Amino acid sequence: MDGVNSLVIAVIGIAMMLSGYFLYSRFLAKKVYKLNAEFKTPAHQFNDGVDYVPTNRYVLWGHHFTSVAGAAPIVGPAVAVIWGWLPAFLWVTIGTVFIAGMHDLGALWASQRNRGQSIGTLSGRYISARGRNLFLVVVFLLLLMVVAAFAVVISNLLVAQPGSVIPTWGALIVALAVGQAIYRFRWNLLAVTAVGVIALYGLIIVGNAYPISLPESTFGLAPNGVWIIVLFLYAGIASLLPVWVLLQPRDYINGVQLFIGLGILYGATMFATPTIVAPAINTNLPEGTPSMIPLLFVTIACGAISGFHGTVASGTTSKQLDRETDARFVGYFGAVGEGLLALGAIIATTAGFQTLAQWEDVYASFNDNPVGNFVEGGGAIVNAGLGIPVDLSATILATMAVLFAATTMDTGVRLMRFVVQEIGELAKIRIGVIAATVIVIVIGGGLTFSQGADGSGGMLIWPLFGTTNQLLASLTMGIIVVMLMRKRRPFLPVLIPMAFVLVMSSWAAVVQVFSFFNEGEWLLFSINVVIIFAAVWVLAECIMSMKRALSGKKEPEDDVALTAEEKLPLR
Repeated sequence: MDGVNSLVIAVIGIAMMLSGYFLYSRFLAKKVYKLNAEFKTPAHQFNDGVDYVPTNRYVLWGHHFTSVAGAAPIVGPAVAVIWGWLPAFLWVTIGTVFIAGMHDLGALWASQRNRGQSIGTLSGRYISARGRNLFLVVVFLLLLMVVAAFAVVISNLLVAQPGSVIPTWGALIVALAVGQAIYRFRWNLLAVTAVGVIALYGLIIVGNAYPISLPESTFGLAPNGVWIIVLFLYAGIASLLPVWVLLQPRDYINGVQLFIGLGILYGATMFATPTIVAPAINTNLPEGTPSMIPLLFVTIACGAISGFHGTVASGTTSKQLDRETDARFVGYFGAVGEGLLALGAIIATTAGFQTLAQWEDVYASFNDNPVGNFVEGGGAIVNAGLGIPVDLSATILATMAVLFAATTMDTGVRLMRFVVQEIGELAKIRIGVIAATVIVIVIGGGLTFSQGADGSGGMLIWPLFGTTNQLLASLTMGIIVVMLMRKRRPFLPVLIPMAFVLVMSSWAAVVQVFSFFNEGEWLLFSINVVIIFAAVWVLAECIMSMKRALSGKKEPEDDVALTAEEKLPLR
């Protein structure tokens, strides 16, 4: 299967994911989750104009899609293709259709059926109080990894691609204007979207013409360190603002622009029809490359299945859901959008090079510069297919990666703040919004700069992300299974994927524990042991909860109808 035309796998992959949305998600919505358009969502129950805000489903989709996507659906596939393009392609497509979409839709449904509570809080109701405490530990560590690592990824891209600086920060001004136009002035959504997207792409052209590079040293800090500080300050401020002011419009307009960016990449693939030079199954692996099984299933997390998605769905998205039926479009199609990004990353990193020798030279070692490989390979395809200059193509893709990562980072800080406040409640300590945000920035920034002024500490515990993320996904599905069992709903569509993800992520976690022990990586070894212990304990509690749910009485439905005044005019 070597030498396959990339257009073939693009068409097959897109067709599979769209079929999943139009067919499988409809089954889930009607038969499993039984979404009710008249159910009064938390956004209407607790509308406070800050976190709980009824939102047009297209705007909310943009927030959810860009928040969950980040850099991970680029990084994971760009690393995993070292084992060959076929395993990565199969895991991304099948995972998106049968696991990721179901998981994201389910987490969103579960949260908004419980007053918009987070998955961590739901674990206390549906599993146990002990389970909740340990669940929060896993969630906190996962968010810490995301916030710290994405700060490093973004700063590295801003340094490596100075043309992306102006569009990255200019996007904030565009987002603020879009938020005012939609919510304060009630302007037409389509017109506002068109103007916002044109402005963003105008900024990309300007940024490419006028790249900005920071001095080699600013107050003793390298450019990477300066950008990291700016990013943490921005994320802290953004997390404190009402969601409609910056977070929602920023994510929405970025989501539209980034979908157009994917369209550019796929359009270039259609016209250039580059051949995949990477092998379908790579038998000539570089020394030090770990075994594909089970590592493939945790290396590609976002883009196939990701526990982080459940944290976002239950942390911010559920508080903005206008109608329960919108969850299908926002949750499942949000996962489809991320799957399409992961598929694009596979194509860019396997068909964006001229020869197998060139590809092997780039993939001479495991986990080496995956985002750079995506930008380089994707830029070559866009240049060949659409005639866009290589430097501008690279700027477009780099900006796309930066904006994805930045939206995930600021959402991650907001979610981490919620977790800190939840932990405070358990300890009977009231932690205010500002205090919680400061704690998050101090911990995240402290980890990032723990290894030096270049911020390399942000990647210190990133090797644990894949297994932690997938363990969290399996535990989230466990909560959904318990809810479905209590309501006497079909639960096998959730239980079967949960078992598969649990086995693979647990297997990978054990492999990593021995690897860290043998290499003397005692910090990673210790944290991994804590994560495995917490996950096993929560799983045991979850299994007992499932047995109680099957033997107990059926849980009554709690549908509360919306009033006519609560239904948004923008559908």
